[in-house]
Amino acid sequence: MPNNKVLKSLRYILLAIFLIHSTVEAYLHQLLGGGKEPSIHALCPYGGLESLYNLIFGGTFIDKIFSGTIIIFVITLIIALIFRRSFCGLICPFGALQEFFGIIGKKLFRKRFSMPEKVDKHLRYLKYFVLLVTLYFAWNAAGLWVNSYDPWAAYGHVSAGIESLIDEYLIGFIILIVILIGSLLYDRFFCKYLCPMGAVYGIVSKLSPAKITRNENTCVNCGICNKNCPVNIKVSELKEIKSAECINCQSCILSCPKNNTLEFKISNKSIKPVFVLSLVFVLFFGGIGITKLMGIYEITLPPITSETKINPEEIKGYMTLEELSIGLSTDINEVYKKLDLPESILKDTKLKDIKNTIPDFDVEGAREKLR
Repeated sequence: MPNNKVLKSLRYILLAIFLIHSTVEAYLHQLLGGGKEPSIHALCPYGGLESLYNLIFGGTFIDKIFSGTIIIFVITLIIALIFRRSFCGLICPFGALQEFFGIIGKKLFRKRFSMPEKVDKHLRYLKYFVLLVTLYFAWNAAGLWVNSYDPWAAYGHVSAGIESLIDEYLIGFIILIVILIGSLLYDRFFCKYLCPMGAVYGIVSKLSPAKITRNENTCVNCGICNKNCPVNIKVSELKEIKSAECINCQSCILSCPKNNTLEFKISNKSIKPVFVLSLVFVLFFGGIGITKLMGIYEITLPPITSETKINPEEIKGYMTLEELSIGLSTDINEVYKKLDLPESILKDTKLKDIKNTIPDFDVEGAREKLR
């Protein structure tokens, strides 16, 4: 049991690291721009799924999505196929955010709330509806249609300030607040009811040979496993846990007071929690590392040089006036003229920052003027 407590703590530490890393990356993206730091979309596997249709039939990625996003998506699918929804339970930073809010909620209210069973059962199907709707519009629009409604994208833009959130992510920010409040009351609120990627992993996990088994002969029916399950599966009432809802966080196994009563198995071969955690991390980070070495993992645009050629449609808010001049092969003075900019605005000014001086300036308008 002491080792189990260490592993439970380690899981929380790792989730905290992933959440902090994503938060820092999101902040740096706002500070330095997409050419230097990846957007929150580029690091989310759902962006890979959204771009898949466009990549297969058009040969291109949708805006803000790169080869690395597709690679993350594929790696997490492989993980789901072998280790079920382990990405959700062991790596996902948005899942981590919900769990930490859940811990805060438990301290505030001294209990966790439960949805009425019938309501909970029907609400869990909602994420599959969200998946279908977002994919339909994303694939038809060939872009991040869900962007302004995306709570994770809103979280990634909190550092941009309240004005940016209201202008670009108002609905997503409202949904984020609802999710965080919901997470104070209910375990993994977004994961259980709304996450489209969780729906994908749930479907894939049904093909997995992995499962958690409960030894009915040694089980003392204490119910501790039920209390520790972040997605509220009634582990103590099942002989095998193969539910699409299981995020394979190993919490039930690690909290069980009877050794070997709950076991994670792949094709009936038992695997200890420490090895489950290790193998999932090796698969995830090893896959990213290998593709980086192969030179096919990219999550940002390459720096703009004299050899770079960009179209007006590819102009981004993080680009400077000088970078525009280089990328468009246009004299810097011509750029100023087309954009009606005074010389007082320096050439190393980012497009998105020009509105601080000229309030009615916007990037979309700049694209039109530079066509």
